[in-house]
Amino acid sequence: MTHDMTQVRTEDGLCPVHTSAPDGVGPWPGVLLFMDGHGVRPALLEIADRLANDGYVVAVPDLYYRTGYTAPAGARLFLDPVARAHWTEHILPTLSIANVMRDVPALLAYLHSRPDVRPGPLGLTGYCLGGRLALAAAGHFPGEFAAVASYHGGHLATDAPDSPHLLAPKITARVYVGGASEDASFDDAQKVRLEAALTDAHVDHRIETYAARHGWVPSDTPAHDAAATERHWRTLLDLFHATLR
Repeated sequence: MTHDMTQVRTEDGLCPVHTSAPDGVGPWPGVLLFMDGHGVRPALLEIADRLANDGYVVAVPDLYYRTGYTAPAGARLFLDPVARAHWTEHILPTLSIANVMRDVPALLAYLHSRPDVRPGPLGLTGYCLGGRLALAAAGHFPGEFAAVASYHGGHLATDAPDSPHLLAPKITARVYVGGASEDASFDDAQKVRLEAALTDAHVDHRIETYAARHGWVPSDTPAHDAAATERHWRTLLDLFHATLR
């Protein structure tokens, strides 16, 4: 498995992108991975590396490039109310759906330009806020993704005008959503609304609830749950194997 970092020029600047790739010649299916709120750090790159070891080229963009925000230790946003308040007021707004969707064309072009990436639609997975962004990208860029997964994503089906569930009629990818049983940002009402939207739009999808807390996948969060994380791996790899290979 190899790892490199490059700068991808977007409409708003230079976005650092970490890429994990399998050993060997390839080409391999390409995957875009959207970070959670803690940012790109070793615990997130562990996820990319495991996907690479399973035969995927995985690009992880640092979506904090607009502010220069540096990913703190994974637990800090959960445990430090001052840090979380600053992040919520000053950093989170830069990760709006509108901003990140402006980044996606450049990120797609980067993956497609790599000789080790197989031509054709890509995979996409996201965690926490990245799960929301992943569903939004599925709707904004139909045909670019064969499979899209969202794990402990929040605000997937709200009254907001940019709520991802409103894009269901445009989605062509197969969709998997793994929600947490303890997560006010994606409660039962939102799950019902998202299920109805995807069903009405005839999107091939599955929505499941894990007996876990919001943020259970990355290994450095207080909510990390090893058993639920392994279930996440089974569902993610099943999704990608069925659609990208």
